[in-house]
Amino acid sequence: MSWISEPDADEPTGAVAAAYAADVEAKGYVANFTRVFGHRPAVYGAWAGLNGAIKAGMDARRYELATLVAALRLRSSYCSLAHGAVLIDRHVSDDVVRDVAQGREPTDLTPVDRAVIRLADKVAAGAADMTAADLDELRELGLHDAEVLDVVLAAAARCFFSTVLDAVGAQPDAAYAGLDPRVRDALTVGRPIAT
Repeated sequence: MSWISEPDADEPTGAVAAAYAADVEAKGYVANFTRVFGHRPAVYGAWAGLNGAIKAGMDARRYELATLVAALRLRSSYCSLAHGAVLIDRHVSDDVVRDVAQGREPTDLTPVDRAVIRLADKVAAGAADMTAADLDELRELGLHDAEVLDVVLAAAARCFFSTVLDAVGAQPDAAYAGLDPRVRDALTVGRPIAT
């Protein structure tokens, strides 16, 4: 699960109990990341608010692509598996996700999608090394500055969440073991899936 203990493991109360119940309703189990954030439910709530605000302002497919690429760059198996699974379920084929995970730019994606991948990767790789020109490709493809900012926000937010999970040793939920092995293996880029 993780290197830190689970808070209120026997009988969670308040915000922790509510977060656990929400996971069980949505997923059928309590996610390992929810258990980690159970120590600081206010931080988890703030994260949910921030992430929700970022997602609300942008195209869902674009959000998932930017998030997946940032997670891959950070070697976050947890976030790569989670967002790769969402992409396959709602937006693209498993071949596209595998190609992205293996560093190939799928021809099935639009020029905007491919530019989103490149920008999100640069943000996660080290934003201090970026230049103004790194934002130009999306502008040249017709995106407005607010849409370019959305990609940066999605990738930067993933840097926070993935880093927290990996810093406390949180393993991806055992449920991810059920993914197609080719996809699962391509997206397991860091910590192994929990057993």
